[in-house]
Amino acid sequence: MSHFFAAAAFLVVILFCGGGNAYASGLSTQSKAEIDYLFSYLKNSGCQFNRNEKWYDASEAVSHLDRKYTYLLEKNMLSSTEDFIAKAATNSSVSGKFYLVKCGNDEPMQSGMWFRTMLEKYRSEKR
Repeated sequence: MSHFFAAAAFLVVILFCGGGNAYASGLSTQSKAEIDYLFSYLKNSGCQFNRNEKWYDASEAVSHLDRKYTYLLEKNMLSSTEDFIAKAATNSSVSGKFYLVKCGNDEPMQSGMWFRTMLEKYRSEKR
């Protein structure tokens, strides 16, 4: 039990010293808002997401991509929304296969292209 309290005390010290969010400092507020928008847009799109040759609903896709996003933030490996798209939302880190997005009756398209298109749409609406 003493190990638990020591670990908890260490975590509290890290959080109060600002270490808890240090990994997120590489992303601007704008990039965080853009990525949040991309997640929200996908989740509410009704589109399907193909990962390693299996189709998932948008909610499952967001869950998966959010785990990758969190990992990359913790490793301080993201500096822009484009980094997020390239490193988390384009292909499988395990198999290397490209992700696909299929909306309605449209042909599936590579997710990197889909996310870049949605990002441009978001940015043009913000101008």
